[in-house]
Amino acid sequence: MHGRRVVLSAGGFALALAVSVTAAVATEPRAAADTAAAAPDVTGSIPPNATAPTPTDTAAPAASPVAEADPVIDSIRAKLADGAGRKGAAAADFAALQSFYAERSAGPVWITPMGFSAKAEATIDEIGNADDWGLSASDFALPPAGDLPDSIDQQANAEIKLQLAILRYARFARGGRANPSSLSKLIDQRPSLLDPKVVLAEAAAAAEPDAYLRSLHPKHEQFHLLRQALLKARAGDGDAKKRNDRDIQRILINMERWRWMPANLGRIYVQDNIPEFMLYIVKDGKRIHADKIVVGQLRYATPIFSADMKTIVFNPEWTVPPTIVRENLLPNLRGGGSWFGGGSSILREHGLRVRYKGRIVNPSSINWSSVNMANIAFTQAPGPTNVLGKLKFLYPNSHMVYMHDTIKKGLFTPAVRAEGHNCIRMENPPKLAEILLRVDKGWDEAKVKSLLATADDGAVALDHPVPVHTTYFTAVADADGKVTSFADIYGLDKKVAPALVGKPLPPEPNEAVATQAAPADPAPSTQQTKPKAEGNAVAGEIQGLFGD
Repeated sequence: MHGRRVVLSAGGFALALAVSVTAAVATEPRAAADTAAAAPDVTGSIPPNATAPTPTDTAAPAASPVAEADPVIDSIRAKLADGAGRKGAAAADFAALQSFYAERSAGPVWITPMGFSAKAEATIDEIGNADDWGLSASDFALPPAGDLPDSIDQQANAEIKLQLAILRYARFARGGRANPSSLSKLIDQRPSLLDPKVVLAEAAAAAEPDAYLRSLHPKHEQFHLLRQALLKARAGDGDAKKRNDRDIQRILINMERWRWMPANLGRIYVQDNIPEFMLYIVKDGKRIHADKIVVGQLRYATPIFSADMKTIVFNPEWTVPPTIVRENLLPNLRGGGSWFGGGSSILREHGLRVRYKGRIVNPSSINWSSVNMANIAFTQAPGPTNVLGKLKFLYPNSHMVYMHDTIKKGLFTPAVRAEGHNCIRMENPPKLAEILLRVDKGWDEAKVKSLLATADDGAVALDHPVPVHTTYFTAVADADGKVTSFADIYGLDKKVAPALVGKPLPPEPNEAVATQAAPADPAPSTQQTKPKAEGNAVAGEIQGLFGD
């Protein structure tokens, strides 16, 4: 309080002096009287009718002028609000663009009063080279790099056009040209698209936005090997180029399939490539094991998807899949006396047990014409005749697909191996188990052999799930640019090509023969008038479906 009174007293003295000088020269006595009445006395006390100075009594500093919005940004906002550029743009891209400029306080990203910046020109050039990356430059509506817009509106239009091209390129580079699952029910893949808001922010902040766009393409080695093969194939001319048209389309299709793959395949993972009929274990980017596989035939095609392997089962029990129950077991069980000599003979033939609500029951106690099949399960005990053999590898998925051993070793002799239902059979499953369990648990070969010899439906949970990628690559490139092609056994190249390149894939001379290697199964008959001589043939067909 003392310090405050000293300040006030000094201020009062200065004020009194100023007032007294003013009063001496004033022509109106009232002004002097009013001023004197407000002045404090020499002791520093404040008269009852006076008001002490406060911070609000002093003059406020002048407010900083509000920066005007950039006129080009204003124009961009207005145009986006009116829907400029919306036609042909993805809804998410357009919404992100509106949000980006609504929040932007700086000027335009790419356009200047003198035209496009050097970064913008590099970005336009990069998008113009989209064909070199397996895309099509004609898919992007680009402003000319050397454009010199002579009005604010034209500058705004140029900025919007380039931004939408960037967003479209980013989406296509990540596999968003087409929804894979819409092309075939066999394709269960979801490309990892970037949030368009992130793309806009990162492109604007990038020191080299053209390099940023290139970074959006897959990092997988095979993608880049296919790209080099593409550039090499396109370098041909005349007859060579004409012969390459089909090869180029196939390369483009398989580059796109890499865009649909997870960006991170896993430090160690399993790949089952359907058209190649091969399984690979890849660790730290290097293949460490290969094995032959059998995939589902066309009618029961193996789907394309990724899932994490969590369990390895030694000497597994087999639960008959719903498709086999519906198409093969139930018609015969309901038929009574059939080609098999009785409704339940098919169960005895394959050693199948019937479980009703989890309990093993006598199949003759079931009224197969009226029973609720949701309560029924058919199982086959572990043993030398079990159709799953000695190992089963589980990676939970909606398709109920898994990998397993088989007791039909002759299946691996043909070059084309598409037979039976959609689960994948392996020629050497113990090796797969040994490698995975050595990496996961440090187990040696002896430990795995012991389990193979003694376990009974013994499940081993992996401490670290292993990704399993079931793929459909019909073209694979090596480091020398050589491309190896595989038959399109499920006809998926034909479905993907129009969505990517706008025209059908030209047929190969031997394609019809290759595709017939996976014929559709004839539907199981339920008629009972077939001669008994055909019974063995039909039984054999169903036995083949079971996999044994």
